[in-house]
Amino acid sequence: MVEDGVEDYALAKRKAARQAGAADTRQLPTNEEIEAALRTHQTLFEGAVHEQRVRDLRCHALGIMRLLDAFNPHLTGSVLSGSAGKYADINLHLYTDSSKGVELFLIDNDVPYRAGQRRLFCGDELRTYPIFTFEDTGVPVELMVLALDDLRHPIKRTREGKVIERARRQVVERLCESA
Repeated sequence: MVEDGVEDYALAKRKAARQAGAADTRQLPTNEEIEAALRTHQTLFEGAVHEQRVRDLRCHALGIMRLLDAFNPHLTGSVLSGSAGKYADINLHLYTDSSKGVELFLIDNDVPYRAGQRRLFCGDELRTYPIFTFEDTGVPVELMVLALDDLRHPIKRTREGKVIERARRQVVERLCESA
């Protein structure tokens, strides 16, 4: 995951199992165990370089969040958790009832983007959310548009999975100031 920039835990587990010749994938580590191992690796082998990368990405995310303030942005993913590798992207959840408004904002500001979708669980309900991806000064950015009401519910990748952590702009400001 560190060397190839893979951020999808399921993909990384399948690749590792295949490379190890393991037919039984039930014994693979959990996502939390993998994240802990990634952090250990980054601390041991990257140290201050990793800390600076995370700090820079968080402050970069903060600038984008300020531009998107009307859409109630929240930082998520490896930049928030501190496990961002050298190929990390900035993941933002936007809470608004108008995904069209987000798209129009990107168009009005001449931001070339790709549109897509992702399925996540909001509480126990599987939902499909629009995604807009673009690059900002060489850094990939992913915007996922959720409904305002979704702020009151836990967002998870799987029904039984861990809740996706999210941080409002004010929290990211404090992370940048304390760095």
